[in-house]
Amino acid sequence: MLLEMKGVEKRFGGVTALRQGDLEVRAGEVHLLMGENGAGKSTMMKIIAGMQKRDGGQILWQGKSVDFSNPKEAAQVGIAMVHQESLLAPHLSVAENIFLGREIAGPFGTVNRRKMLAEATRLIAQYGFRLQADWMVGRLSPAGKQLVEICRAIQNGTSLLIFDEPTSSLSEAETHEVFRIVRELRERGTGVIYITHRMEELRSVGDKVTILRDGATVHSEALATLTRDRMIQYMVGREVNAIYRRDPLPPGAPLLEVTGLSTKTLLRHISLTIRAGEIVGLGGLMGAGRSELCRAIFGLDPVETGSVTVCGKRVSLRNPREAVAAGVALIPEDRQRTGLARELPISWNVTMANLEAVSPGGVIRHAEEARATQKAIDRLRIRCENGKQRAGRLSGGNQQKVVISKWVNRGARVFLFDEPTRGIDVGAKVEVFEVMDQLAREGAAILMVSSELPELLQVADRILVMSQGHLVGELPRGCSQEDIMRLATVPPASGETLQ
Repeated sequence: MLLEMKGVEKRFGGVTALRQGDLEVRAGEVHLLMGENGAGKSTMMKIIAGMQKRDGGQILWQGKSVDFSNPKEAAQVGIAMVHQESLLAPHLSVAENIFLGREIAGPFGTVNRRKMLAEATRLIAQYGFRLQADWMVGRLSPAGKQLVEICRAIQNGTSLLIFDEPTSSLSEAETHEVFRIVRELRERGTGVIYITHRMEELRSVGDKVTILRDGATVHSEALATLTRDRMIQYMVGREVNAIYRRDPLPPGAPLLEVTGLSTKTLLRHISLTIRAGEIVGLGGLMGAGRSELCRAIFGLDPVETGSVTVCGKRVSLRNPREAVAAGVALIPEDRQRTGLARELPISWNVTMANLEAVSPGGVIRHAEEARATQKAIDRLRIRCENGKQRAGRLSGGNQQKVVISKWVNRGARVFLFDEPTRGIDVGAKVEVFEVMDQLAREGAAILMVSSELPELLQVADRILVMSQGHLVGELPRGCSQEDIMRLATVPPASGETLQ
């Protein structure tokens, strides 16, 4: 047994983040840690890695009681953490980042960069990483930065490695590379704790699952015997149908019509129609052009040819301002960077797209702002302290609801959802689907991009499939994942568009 946690507690002022943290991890085991946002996963991991001190309970490392005051103490016994957000120095090389804070000394107190480069090259080759020791970290992809983080961790002789949502921003190919590394670490006898929201990843890497809810460990079991439905029930504390079922509506009038749309970079002759009350899925492989299509319709990417009609009126979407004025809303793939003002209050986020409604004459009327914010909180069931709370302090699912509420407050009729459930837990996913269904029932038209094929099958009324910038087919409700992939993987003929 590498690690045992028994009844570990952590409080922040009057808030209890962890009240009964129990965990057992063995050498050569990949231990999955599951739970909704706010369940206590990150707090538990930060305590293990020495980033936070526990307030109660006991931690045993290889049978001996330990109490780490900082990450250096944890690293000295062989515990390291690969963070979801990169903590690397972008202006330094891969080798310099691997040895950052523990540089190899040369004569007269200098840094022996030649030896660090050689050691980094040896480590990279040993694990078969697709890296070069002299590459600059700032030019690496998210997957490349993950590999450097892993190298930093294992260079010091790590016995337990913690992965915090390692694939949240990676492509499918990059995700498989992370899986390969995790499996290799397991074969070498390293213990791995792996935090993820992606339930489809579990059986690719995991041996055992521990589930947290409301700051307490509620279940631990071998992955082979734990069904998806039971896992979800433990996570949310109630029965949630693992497959979200949406009753389709009779489609209304066309709200979004795209005809022969092409861009200079990727999109070719895209034509589609979405009607009031419809949720239309948009599938395809990474790089097929799904996000690019949303950006073009929203006026972010210049359109070379073609036309867009919104609510029966042809519009010239030269910029997002014109798209917003026409009634189009974009819920972007990266809500943290491009969808949400994280450091601003919820109220400012809710009203910023329709500021004139709460500021006649250019002066904000705080009573109007408060009413609009409370209406959004009630309508979308945003869990928060109040409208003055900073948006970045909300859970991922509630942040997404704030992004949506901005456009609902604006009165948008056409919603472009780009990966709407990325990085949020299973319970919050269902809530986002319910919001989308509510919008459709109120007469909105929705285009939904998702890389998770089960989501498209569960939510969409019909599914459009893209490949290499072309729209290559349309599938009805009730189709299979195989049907989607069959279209997504066949290169389109030049200029081909299937309707």
